[in-house]
Amino acid sequence: MRIRVLQHVPCEDVGSMASWFARRAAEVSYTRFFLPDARLPAVADCDLIVAMGGPMSVNDEASLPWLVAEKAFLREAVEAGIAVLGICLGAQLIASAMGARVQPNAEAEIGWFPLWRADGVAEDRFAFPERIELLHWHGETFELPPGATLLASSEACRHQAFQLGRRVIGVQCHPEMTPEIVTALLDECAAELRPGTWVQSPAQLAADASAYVPGQRLTARLLDYLMASSEDD
Repeated sequence: MRIRVLQHVPCEDVGSMASWFARRAAEVSYTRFFLPDARLPAVADCDLIVAMGGPMSVNDEASLPWLVAEKAFLREAVEAGIAVLGICLGAQLIASAMGARVQPNAEAEIGWFPLWRADGVAEDRFAFPERIELLHWHGETFELPPGATLLASSEACRHQAFQLGRRVIGVQCHPEMTPEIVTALLDECAAELRPGTWVQSPAQLAADASAYVPGQRLTARLLDYLMASSEDD
């Protein structure tokens, strides 16, 4: 299995997905856009593409021209039927690549908050838990790409997860988080913790290790689903 990770900042790595990759003996490679020699592979050389988070906006193409290439790559992958998982910024990039608008959310959502499964999701779509508490760290949100199914919502952000076809899922939340990544985010992005209804304190964000377990299980289910969908064809 050939997995390409699209990484936008050093501190937002694959987190708990690393153990899933290892169990599958996957060949994992990276495009690290924060490095000057970042290169994208041929879409045909990927079995799974994982687009990670980051503090930038998908609308920052003028200052970050690599966003143009990344969105074109993601659109090509979606149209080619490659399995794609987008997390936070990654989900916004998929949405933007497929023609949906990304814009500021009504309020920033940074903290541990519950999500609920959307109503009326078809049986052949990914089954989000009826309720799950996960970490969020975002100020923007996506509209649904044409043809996408809404999978989950939170009180602060209606569009929390979507599925496009059988092989593409985007999640606004961070089910892949680990304590180490949260520590790094608190070091790198503490300025984003401005008071708000849906913004928790550093102490609340640095949750007990048990808080991460539901997200880790969800991440494994997401990856299993995407790869099973690929293997079904």
